[in-house]
Amino acid sequence: MKNYIKDQIKKSFETKQIIYENEGLLNKIEQVSKLCVKLYKVNNKTILAGNGGSAADAQHIAAELVGRYGFDRPALPSLALTTDTSALTAIGNDYGYDKVFSRQLEGMGQEGDLFIGISTSGNSLNIINAFNSAKKKNITTVALVGRDGGEMAKLADFALVVPSDSTPRIQESHILIGHIICDIIEKEIFGDGVN
Repeated sequence: MKNYIKDQIKKSFETKQIIYENEGLLNKIEQVSKLCVKLYKVNNKTILAGNGGSAADAQHIAAELVGRYGFDRPALPSLALTTDTSALTAIGNDYGYDKVFSRQLEGMGQEGDLFIGISTSGNSLNIINAFNSAKKKNITTVALVGRDGGEMAKLADFALVVPSDSTPRIQESHILIGHIICDIIEKEIFGDGVN
């Protein structure tokens, strides 16, 4: 069993090594981070959504921004569309599950905000619909996805595609990327910046 455990850790390392060596993906992470810093400086917000484990990642990243990531500082506005059970169930009941995020984005998103849709497959219909709603409101879209990026990568302004077909490896890398973005935002706005 210990060898199995070590193999799982090794596979996680290997996925992250591929990301580490992927200049195109690193450039996109940098671009998204800079865009977040810019939007926070003019009082806009980040909005996130995902399904299942990706919903947990959306909530985790939003919590790091509203709460704190590495040090005490003022709260930043960030919203996970996965947390309001009354809205989710009402929209799901009245409009269908594929509208649970797009309807919320229509109501709470504003021009200049940034929407991060998280999906291991890149084909979650409710996130795709949210991207379409975001476009109508001039909200920048980021697809945090895996595999080949799916439909979400084609629709997003920025596609951060984890180069793996393994859901656990993709999810582990998503939270790493989310943490990097939170860290850069925090340091650029409230700390000494990032070199």
